[in-house]
Amino acid sequence: MPSRKPVTSASSCFWMSLKHLVVLSSLCSLISGYSESDRVRDLMTRYPLIDGHNDLALQLRIFHNNRLSQIDLQNVSKLATDITRLHAGHVQAQMFAVYVMCGAQEKDAVRLTLEQIDVVRRMCTEYQDFELVTSVQELTNSEMRRKIGCLISIEGGHSIDSSLAALRMYYQLGVRSMALTHTCNTPWAESSSKLYNVYQRQNNSLTHFGKAVVEEMNRLGMIVDLSHTSWDTALAVLKHSKAPVIFSHSSSYSICNHHRNVPDWMLHQLKKNHGLIMVNLHSNFISCRDEANISHVAEHFDHIKKVIGAESIGIGGDFEGAVRFPQGLEDVSKYPALIQELLHRNWTENELAYVLRGNFLRVFVEVERVRDQLHSNLPSEVQIHLKEVQNPCRMVLRPPDQRQQPSDRNSSFRAQHGPKGLLILAIVLLLSSIFMIE
Repeated sequence: MPSRKPVTSASSCFWMSLKHLVVLSSLCSLISGYSESDRVRDLMTRYPLIDGHNDLALQLRIFHNNRLSQIDLQNVSKLATDITRLHAGHVQAQMFAVYVMCGAQEKDAVRLTLEQIDVVRRMCTEYQDFELVTSVQELTNSEMRRKIGCLISIEGGHSIDSSLAALRMYYQLGVRSMALTHTCNTPWAESSSKLYNVYQRQNNSLTHFGKAVVEEMNRLGMIVDLSHTSWDTALAVLKHSKAPVIFSHSSSYSICNHHRNVPDWMLHQLKKNHGLIMVNLHSNFISCRDEANISHVAEHFDHIKKVIGAESIGIGGDFEGAVRFPQGLEDVSKYPALIQELLHRNWTENELAYVLRGNFLRVFVEVERVRDQLHSNLPSEVQIHLKEVQNPCRMVLRPPDQRQQPSDRNSSFRAQHGPKGLLILAIVLLLSSIFMIE
C-alpha cells in the first residue's frame, strides 16, 4: 500500500490553521460574555454540519411516489426533515440515501435505484437552497455559497445487481458513496442482519467479486460505507481498501450492544484505516430501548473518543430512516442541542469542528487522492460467476447453436407442444406464405 505521509504533510497546514482559528474564536467568545447557545450557534455557523445519512428520498417514495409537485420541501410537518429545519440545525451538507428494499434484490432493484437517484437529483436542483455536489471542491464551494450540499449515497449493494458496470453508471449519475449491504446479504458481501435468509456462506464474508467492488470504488473515488455490514465483512474491507472507509450511521457496541453498532476492536481497525464512524441517533441503537435522551447519545461520543479519538468521529443522524429518536433530538433542527451537550462534557471547539465537518472532509480528500493515484487503472472487467448469483431473472446470453438442424428444431418443438402444436405451426407458416405472395 502506498505511504500516506505525503497526504498528512500536505494537509497538516490546513488542520493547524483550523485549530488556531478555533482557539482564537473561543477566547473572543469568553471575553465578550456569550451564552452557551450563542457559543454553539457561533461554532456551527463557522463549521456547519456534514450529516452522513438521511432517508428523505425514501419518505418521498412512500408518501408521494416521488412526485415532488405534491410537496413543499421548505416545510414538511409530518417528517423530521425539511429545508427550514436543515438551516435551523446548521446542516450544510447532507448525504441523502438512495435505498430500495431487499425484496427487490432479484427483481427490479436497479430500476428502483435509478428512480431514487432521479428524485434526489431533482430535489437538489429544483430547490434553490440545495446544490448537488460530487467532489470535495464542490462541497467547499457550496458552503461558500451558503447552499445545502447534496451528496448521494446508495444504501445497499444489492442495488448494483452484482455488476461493476452498474456501479460505474451510478458514479456517473453523481453517487459518491455506497453501503455494501443493507439488511440482506448480497452474493458477495454479508449483512449484520439475519432478517433475510439469502446468499448464506461460510467463512467467505467478502468474496472475490466483493473485493473487486471495493477496488472499483477505490478507483472511482466512491466512499465505501460499512454500516449494515457484518463484522467479518467490515474487517475484510478494512484490510482490503486502499482508501479510508466510513460507517455512515452506526454507534458504539460497548454502549449499546446492537448488531448494527461497532465494537471497540473494530474501531481500532477503523483508526488504522484513517476512516470515520458517524454516530447514529436512532434510539434503539443508542440506549438499546425505544426511549433515549441526549445524554445517552453523548455517551457514545465520549466512548468512541476515548477509544480512537475525536478525529475519527462524525454524525449520521438517520432521520427518516428510523422511527424513534432521543428526547431533544427529534428532528434535524435539534443538532445544536447535541453540540451543547458535548461542550458541557468538556469537548473542545477544535474537536467539535472536526466532528461537525473536518473529519468527513479529511476522508473525502483522501478518497479522491487514492482515485487520482489509480487514474491509470482501466475499469475492472471482473464478473461474478452465475452460480454465485443464483438469480432466475438474470438472462444468460448465448449464441445460437448453428449445428442444430431444422429437423432437430422441429423435433424439439414437437417434444414441447405435441402434434397439435405442429399443426398450428403448419397453419401459421401457410398463412405467412399466402400473405407474402399477395
